Amino acid sequence: MKQIVKTCVVGGLFLALSGCSMAPVYQQPQLPVASTLQDRYLETLPSSGITGHMESMSGAGWREVFTDPVLQQLIAMALQNNRDLRETALNVEAYQAQYRIQKSNQLPTVSSEGYGSKQRNLGGAGHTTSETYSLQVRVTAYELDFFGRVKNLKDQALEQYLAMEEARKSAEISLVAEVSRAYLTWLADRELLQITQDTERLEAESYALVKNRLDGGVATELDLAQARSSLEGVRANLAMYRRQVAQDYHYLNLLTGTSLSEHVLPEKGMLHDVKPLAVMPASLSSSVLLQRPDIIAAEHELKGANANIGAARAAFFPTISLTAGAGVVSTDLSDLFNGSSGSWLFAPTITVPIFTAGRLQAELDVAQIEKERYVVRYEQAIQTAFREVSDALVAVETYEKQLLAQKGNLDASEQYFQHARNRYEEGVDSFLTLLDAQRSLYSSRQAYLSLNLAQLENQVNLYKVLGGGWKETTE
Repeated sequence: MKQIVKTCVVGGLFLALSGCSMAPVYQQPQLPVASTLQDRYLETLPSSGITGHMESMSGAGWREVFTDPVLQQLIAMALQNNRDLRETALNVEAYQAQYRIQKSNQLPTVSSEGYGSKQRNLGGAGHTTSETYSLQVRVTAYELDFFGRVKNLKDQALEQYLAMEEARKSAEISLVAEVSRAYLTWLADRELLQITQDTERLEAESYALVKNRLDGGVATELDLAQARSSLEGVRANLAMYRRQVAQDYHYLNLLTGTSLSEHVLPEKGMLHDVKPLAVMPASLSSSVLLQRPDIIAAEHELKGANANIGAARAAFFPTISLTAGAGVVSTDLSDLFNGSSGSWLFAPTITVPIFTAGRLQAELDVAQIEKERYVVRYEQAIQTAFREVSDALVAVETYEKQLLAQKGNLDASEQYFQHARNRYEEGVDSFLTLLDAQRSLYSSRQAYLSLNLAQLENQVNLYKVLGGGWKETTE
């Protein structure tokens, strides 16, 4: 047993001497974008009264951003049941297991082996029986990581696992945003359906009015044909919106991974009742982009490529493996642990690359090129994120102004329709003027609602492109 202890001590010394890394010192690339996220060609947004600085919010904080109760329920169902998200989570578990495998290579594999045999010699005058029993503990082909090859391979596996974990977070954020968009679209299409139903009623009343005036000899057949054409056009839109509402409902079922019951969705909810996000900042520091999961994942991939260079460099140096063991041997099982006899094994192996036909250099070149490729990918991810966030911030201001102007257009269209209808009933204007007013009102209602939807979708998109939104902190 003393020999076993001695072997373990020797192995521990080799472990202490190993682990020198040959990977380059990692340096985070500079941000290839401006320092702030604000468009200089637009007017500054009114101050929101927020003091301090803005920080990125992880996907787990979506309840602080999306406060609508129905929307919260839908998002929670999707995060629990969505199949695409479940597949991503399984991928994370697979990479985590791969990392554990690579990490285990840094430690020796210790095994114990027991052996016993009984042999009888049938030849000669005597029939002798011999017995042999042994017990050994050994370390088999453990690589002493003097040049950090095993460590760098472990680091690479770790970075791959961490990158996949960030990909899972990104998938969660995307799912939260997609469920929000789908719910908002369902509300908007249902409201458009209601607007179209109201318009159909007005068109039907106008058609009946023209028909009565035609019977009274006041209107013409042309007026009646125009009224019918307008009515049938609205009825065609009515069928289209009914189809869209049903398809929106089916998409929500797909995202939430379940069949939504009628009591989950509001019976009379309107789009303008939903406020997905709080007041947004006029500008942000570009550093918040570094909190986006896709950018964090890109940096983990870059770090993994950096570690791979260390493994490729270490391949130029000798590989030292150690096989060691110690045990006891006895001819009697009862004396096996009484120190009757002992054995030990110490067998280091060194492998030195002499001629590889340039393979090792080529592998190192590939590793270095891969790192440069990941640097480019990392910088491209930041530039893409900068553009996405800048576009969303620009849209915050422009949608506010556009929506205000569209509301004025809607108010004017409603007045135009009322005046046109009164004047037609009084016989002052022709039906063509009333028809134009009805179409203008219908179009204005559609445009205002669609613009309202686009504004809310942009708020959802801002939550997504900021890597899960933002939170306000005070200094």
